[in-house]
Amino acid sequence: MPKRDVKPQSSQRLRLNQAIAQSGLGSRRQANALVLSGRVKLNGKEATSFSTLVDPGKDRIEVDGRLISGRDFVYVLLHKPKGIITTCADELGRSSVLDLLPQSLRHLKPAGRLDRDSQGLLLMTNDGLLIQALTHPTRQVAKTYRATVAAMVSPQALRRLAEGIKLKDGLTQPAQVRLISNKPGESCFEIVIYEGKNRQIRRMCASLGLPVINLLRVAIGALQLSGLKSGTWRHLSGQELSRLKQDLIGGPS
Repeated sequence: MPKRDVKPQSSQRLRLNQAIAQSGLGSRRQANALVLSGRVKLNGKEATSFSTLVDPGKDRIEVDGRLISGRDFVYVLLHKPKGIITTCADELGRSSVLDLLPQSLRHLKPAGRLDRDSQGLLLMTNDGLLIQALTHPTRQVAKTYRATVAAMVSPQALRRLAEGIKLKDGLTQPAQVRLISNKPGESCFEIVIYEGKNRQIRRMCASLGLPVINLLRVAIGALQLSGLKSGTWRHLSGQELSRLKQDLIGGPS
């Protein structure tokens, strides 16, 4: 059974630069620069000190006109099953990932996409800036998949997957590939990609004559699917959220 909803804990006061850094916009030093350059507003007024104490759950903090606080953010990991779409509103009435969450969490949005025929890890949140940072192509957050194909995978195919394959929308970036099993009728490999072209792995495999039987996303950065059953969800721990934001800060700017 899916875990019941847990109300987020109320925010605690912290320095303004900490609040900005925790939103995923950069390090504390970068947050200091944002404040000193006049790009930050606190409760409608230009912030003058990055050491001002704030309550992210109550105070309104804006960076370049975008709200980064003023409400409690919720972060949920969900194991999307096959046959479920990630679009929040569907004119055809198909089952959505929101149907897997309690009513109190159905305001959350997916951070990225996972096609209907694929399954695995999906991050859901109401933190718009984190979604933007996580899905921006310059951040290059690692996404790890386990692909099962209806064919043997040759060393040449593994090399091409790793080096990049030319698709209609461009050459794929280098990937990390590890063969798990290799049999004539069914093989499995793990692939780590750093971009998010539409149905990218399926199209890469198709170009090599490798029909995909199953595609499972097992990790997003340091976030792991392990232990989360299909169709269930759980809240991120504080440690997981901090690690994710560190990955975003450490990525390319």
